[in-house]
Amino acid sequence: MNHLNNIYYFIDKFDSTEILNLNKKINIIYRNYNKKSIEDDIKKIKDLCVIKKRKIFISNNLKIALKFSLNGLYIPSFNKNLNFRNIPCKKEFSIIGSAHNLEELRIKERQGCKYIFVSPVFRNPKNTSFLDIIKLNYLIENSRTDIIALGGINNKNIKRLSCTQAKGFAGISWIKKTGLQKM
Repeated sequence: MNHLNNIYYFIDKFDSTEILNLNKKINIIYRNYNKKSIEDDIKKIKDLCVIKKRKIFISNNLKIALKFSLNGLYIPSFNKNLNFRNIPCKKEFSIIGSAHNLEELRIKERQGCKYIFVSPVFRNPKNTSFLDIIKLNYLIENSRTDIIALGGINNKNIKRLSCTQAKGFAGISWIKKTGLQKM
């Protein structure tokens, strides 16, 4: 599982205890589409992430990502805008995004994503349709970009990801429950 060294955790609010309980290798993606004013949360999360040497990305808000000098921007699958390639920012700024199929994967590649989160990989309560290992490997083999596995990852199937060339994984509920402290 050595190639699964990029781990991402999605949050939708500032909770210092939750962030501090995570394994220090886990990167944070702030994704909250309902809250109008997110700048206070972002400042607190960024300050905590800087102290803990953890990367922070924001979903779908380039203006905030640049204003707060975050590590990058997460572009969800529904965002098809191709104007992300020539963003004037620091070298360490990365664009990452999500896709559910080969067509969306190609869009993320054209958007300049460093990593593409492919989901859902495994069955979960939110999705009855899922890729599983064979389809995930197909997308990995047909991508020019590194792939991160997302969706339905838990204690039972995390080891199955070692049968893929995924460069990491992302999640919410399993990471929140375990904190991945033993990794």
